[in-house]
Order: sequence, then C-alpha cells, then structure tokens
Amino acid sequence: MAPATGNAALGNWTSRAYHRAWLLAQANGLFDFFQHNSVNPKGGFYDLDDTGKPLDAEGQVRSIHIAARAVHCFAIGALLGRPGAADLVDHGMDYLWNHHRDRKNGGYFWSLDKNGPVDSNKQGYGHAFVLLAASSAKTIGHPLADGMLADITEILNTKFWEPRHGAIAEEFTADWQPLDGGTYRGQNSNMHLTEALMAAFEATGDKEYLTKAESIADLVIRRAAGSVDWRVAEHFDAEWKFDKQYYHPNEMFRPAGTTPGHWLEWARLILQLWVLGGKRIEWMPDAAKALFEQSMALGWDSDKGGFFYTLDWNDKPAKRNKLWWPACEGAAAAHFLNEHLPSDYHEECYRKIWSVIERAFIDHKNGGWHEELTEDLVPSHSLFPGKGDIYHALQACLIPLFPATGSLTKGIAEAGGRL
Repeated sequence: MAPATGNAALGNWTSRAYHRAWLLAQANGLFDFFQHNSVNPKGGFYDLDDTGKPLDAEGQVRSIHIAARAVHCFAIGALLGRPGAADLVDHGMDYLWNHHRDRKNGGYFWSLDKNGPVDSNKQGYGHAFVLLAASSAKTIGHPLADGMLADITEILNTKFWEPRHGAIAEEFTADWQPLDGGTYRGQNSNMHLTEALMAAFEATGDKEYLTKAESIADLVIRRAAGSVDWRVAEHFDAEWKFDKQYYHPNEMFRPAGTTPGHWLEWARLILQLWVLGGKRIEWMPDAAKALFEQSMALGWDSDKGGFFYTLDWNDKPAKRNKLWWPACEGAAAAHFLNEHLPSDYHEECYRKIWSVIERAFIDHKNGGWHEELTEDLVPSHSLFPGKGDIYHALQACLIPLFPATGSLTKGIAEAGGRL
C-alpha cells in the first residue's frame, strides 16, 4: 500500500482540527437522528426505517441489545454534555430492569413486545450488552446502575461462565436449561463480553472483570485465531473446537464462514485490553496488527471499497454485501493501531475507510447511516430492514477524538468531556 497521501507535515487526520470537527458533526447527526426518533413511549426503542419513522409502531419486537446499546451510547452523550441524553439512559435502564429482567428465574429475556416476552431465552450476547449498559450508566451515576451491575455480574458468573474454558456458554432457556443441547459456543458473544468486562473494570476497579476479559482474548484470539493465521473463527462446539461447517438461518448474528468485521473489532479490543492491563501481555500488539492486516488483505474490496460481510474458509468472499458496522470497526481499529503502532499503512487505511463511509454509508438525505449496501455500494435491505441503532457508527465517530487508552466512557471522563 502506498504511503499516506497529503502533506506529511500536517500529520494524521485525527490530529487535524477540520477532521475532528467533521467527526463530531457526524456524531451529532447520529445523536439527532436517534434521540428524537427511536424512543418508544411504551418502553424500549423502535427500529427505524430509512427516514427515521418506526418500522412497526404497534407491534415492535424489542431486542435486549438495542436497549442496552442505547443506554451505553446516550451515557456517552451525557458525559459529553448533550442535553436530553440522560433522559434516554433513564428510559433504557427502566426497560432493561423492569421488563427485560426475569424476576422469576433471573437473567434477562432476549426480546419483548407490548405483551411481554417474545423470545424468553437467555443469550450470552444480550447479557454482555446488559453489563456494558450498567457499566456505562454507572459512569454518569445512574441510580439503577449498581444494582444492575451486581445482578448481571452474578448471572454471568453463575450461569454463563465456564472456568475450564475461560469463556462463556452461549444460550439457555428461560429456566436455564441448555438450549439445543448446549453444544454451541460462539466468539461473537464472548467478543462483546470482552468489551463489556473492560467497561466494568473501568467503572468499578474490580480486576476480576479484567482477568476474565484477558481469558476470553487468550482463548478466542491467541489460541484459536492464532492457529489459523489470524482468521477469527465464529463458531465452535462445546469444547471450543472449530465448527467450520456450522450453519444457522439467522445470518445477522450467526453467518457461516468467517466475518472480517470481527477481526477488525478484535484488533481494537485487543489493543484496549493490552493498555488496560498495563501492556504486560506481550502477544497482544502483534496479534492486533495481524488481525487488521488480514481483514484488509482478505476482506476489503479493493475494487469497489468496503468490507465483504463474510468469507468462506478458503478466504473467498461468500456474502458479498457491505455492512456499516465492519467499516465502523475498521476505522476505529485503524485509529487504535495508529496510536500504538503508527505507520503510513494504518493511516492510509483509516483514510480510505472513512472515505467509503462518507461516500456510501452516511445517509446525507435522511440522516443516520445506511446499515447495508450491495457489493456495488447501493443501499439494500436483505439483512437489515432499516436503521436499527446508533452504537457502531457513534463509536466510530468518537473513538478517534479521545485517547486510545480504554473505552469511550473512560476517555471522555478522564478528559473532562473536552475534545
């Protein structure tokens, strides 16, 4: 890849006042779009269509990760000083605590509608985001945060965590029976738990959270991804052996093959974990660099731009559509790498990813970002029906504005909210 373009004396884009102002403007646009459109007055949050209207105002099925991500993102808004952001934190925390929480059996239901649970199963993915929501809410002193943190931590420790593997199981029925025989283990839920465990460590100072995050990273990245030349496997059996033939009809959460966007996400999380752990785990920087380089080499469409959604195990594009969240994670990972392992390569990647985001993913007409594009970068809806939530895009805009030493909540708090 060619060296970064432009006058080197000007420095990286993230050091330039205009680029920083542009990123903040994009973040504000996302806040505007979701803050004023997504709140369901009956509880939880709407999924939105392209114009910001509810996809199903009466029958909305409300998944737990949408409410939890809203809490996390609007806690970030509150830390920044955005008027009204704390109100959405209140709204989301109330829905998580008083509706998603299973008062009979413990844990949190996956999805609800106006009549109660739609999917009452207990998913590791959803519980990871509850931990993130509680941790972020604690940073702004929300009154429900400590109780939710204690509750979700106990559930994760007693129901999900498997000490012999150093990671969590995937899913249970409402009364905690292993779902489908309990034979599936997934990296996605464990990846997001790693993110949430770091946030919980930052919010509480409890090193047990950090220890668990390091354990997951060692299993999923050092041992598993490292054994296949830094390709992150998505699907495993109960003994954490690769399941390369795994198929599930839900291609939004469990697509077959590999997902380069998750290699990018792990690249950032591994560096964040390395810093939080005092930079003592030596394998992490090289792993982060290798994960990023593989995702760019195998997952980036050098002709049209954007990341292919999935690859097969021969490294060929399988699902060729381009989703917004891998682009978001790519930009954030490139920034983290440029902060800790600076190079022209990382800067050039950062610029080319943002250029595709600006050209194809940002919806300049209606607000928000297109969540799905065809291979040719045309908006489509084969997987995502509209604009579901703010989480990935907001973080992509704000991460480059704060020190690459931890989560956004930590960075904003330590900076006193100053950009």
